[in-house]
Amino acid sequence: MTRALKVATSKPLLSVRLLLAGVVLNLMLGPASASTDRTHMSPAKQQFADIVIFGSNIVTVDPEFPDAQGVAVIGEQISTVGTREQVSGLVGENTRVIELGKRSLVPGFIDAHGHLSFASKLIDMVNLSSPPVGLVNTIDDMVMFLRSHIAKKNPSEKQWVIGYGYDDSLIKEGRHPTRDDLDRASDQIPIMLMHVSGHLAAVNSAALTARNVTSETPDPPGGVIRRKAGSQEPNGVMEETAASIFNGAQLSASDPEKQADGIRRAAHHQASYGLTTLQDGGSSSANIAMFRAAAENQPFLQDIVAFPVGNHLEQAVLDEIDFDKHYRGGFRVGGVKFVLDGSPQGRTAYLSEPYTAGPPGADKNYRAYPSYPAAEYDVRIAQLLQKGVPVLAHANGDAAIDVMIDGVAKALEGKPLPDHRTVIIHAQLTREDQLHRIKTLGLIPSYFSAHTFFWGDWHRQSFGEDRAGFISPVGRSAELGIPFTVHNDAPVVPPDVMRLLWATVNRETRSGFILGPDQRATPMQALHAVTLGAAYQYFEEDRKGSITPGKQADLVILGANPITSDPNSIKDIPVLETFSRGRSIYRADGP
Repeated sequence: MTRALKVATSKPLLSVRLLLAGVVLNLMLGPASASTDRTHMSPAKQQFADIVIFGSNIVTVDPEFPDAQGVAVIGEQISTVGTREQVSGLVGENTRVIELGKRSLVPGFIDAHGHLSFASKLIDMVNLSSPPVGLVNTIDDMVMFLRSHIAKKNPSEKQWVIGYGYDDSLIKEGRHPTRDDLDRASDQIPIMLMHVSGHLAAVNSAALTARNVTSETPDPPGGVIRRKAGSQEPNGVMEETAASIFNGAQLSASDPEKQADGIRRAAHHQASYGLTTLQDGGSSSANIAMFRAAAENQPFLQDIVAFPVGNHLEQAVLDEIDFDKHYRGGFRVGGVKFVLDGSPQGRTAYLSEPYTAGPPGADKNYRAYPSYPAAEYDVRIAQLLQKGVPVLAHANGDAAIDVMIDGVAKALEGKPLPDHRTVIIHAQLTREDQLHRIKTLGLIPSYFSAHTFFWGDWHRQSFGEDRAGFISPVGRSAELGIPFTVHNDAPVVPPDVMRLLWATVNRETRSGFILGPDQRATPMQALHAVTLGAAYQYFEEDRKGSITPGKQADLVILGANPITSDPNSIKDIPVLETFSRGRSIYRADGP
């Protein structure tokens, strides 16, 4: 029986066991060996294709078909992959035919971790990012942009002004703006700035008054209210759960229709980077209700997967949480997320050994702190794994990663290892010994490898050369055969997948330093991490992640082949067109 006939019987295209046994690892370790010309055809009765794409730079990420010269799409699915001659017979009068030339075709990119609902809110905020994302180089720049926004919008004293993206590691002063700094923009209108990490905030005096935060206010569990030197008076900088005192209510959408419109605009923006599956990693119950209502009213053009945060959910709510195995209108709930610590760039990642350089005022033994009690996490992840609900756990520092791993190990102790694919989100300061436990337990690290560029130089100060050089250890993960993914955590950094691939492959910092050269990935390993590897993380490898007949027609046309191009040029390869479910949803040259 031919492989095409096997597909006709609707047998799995890539079984989980096959992936675990070899396919994932083969792709992680490098391109597959050449094969003879073959076609892989959908079992549907012969008909002309809606789209046919020809070219010599078709990167299928399917080791059985590394040399495809033609791809045909019928409806929402890839129907045929093969030689030009084999695919040409599907060209009809109404078929759109694309000749790639020097351009390339790759599978649609899958966001292994991001915050779509948050990205949708940025349009109404003040962008305080530093180059190359924004224009802020000093605290005076922040004050100027805030004053300009206030003058333009003329908010009342009850309307909050919210800024995002400020980065103390990149501005001239090398510190967070304080209440005194922000009072120069306004001491009457509440101002709240979100740190680029999303784990800290800076507020002015009016905001402190509005939230009744005073010298008498204690630090909340899992957070710190920074104080003025020599006193208990808040200085305006809020860490972790202390930031939630200010950003929770201010970021809540009061108009679901307006929020849904923002989601669609944000999704289209991400399509311009080739993303066809998006994540809302940290959804509120209100967000999930909004997503479902919006999807029922008008299906989303891309697939969106949401993960509610389990830290503060009432037990009764957590007991009722399940996950959707299928999309409805392009949306599903994918599981539950926990947040176990903070961020390396904010110096709140929870470590087992002290920071080389901690935040201002920290003592020499500063290791940061957990965001969630280990005992509570242990109970909850055991409940979810027992129910078969997928879990993501945000853990940046190695001490938080210990908490994450220990919780899974306790939950699975004495039981056959299930195909649970629990994900360590960010996993940046993973130690060598932890990698071996990760492999044994079947965990998936999703590395925030964009950090090597954006904050690599900062991390050398924070952690020293050895720890900084092992951040996001994709090279060692590949050596050990650990399935991994990579992500941008957008909007922490823009959802630029090509820059993410470049960072994963090159590990070049802003200063040009190569951070941990032995942890660099090959271009194929990096591409796999945002396609078939990410599909595997989502339990969707049977229908996404590679250019394989029968799979969803999620495709991206790039300006060049990222596998054969100079690795240093990968970030400059443009996304020219994005297809989701066989439909063109973005073209660089317009509709």
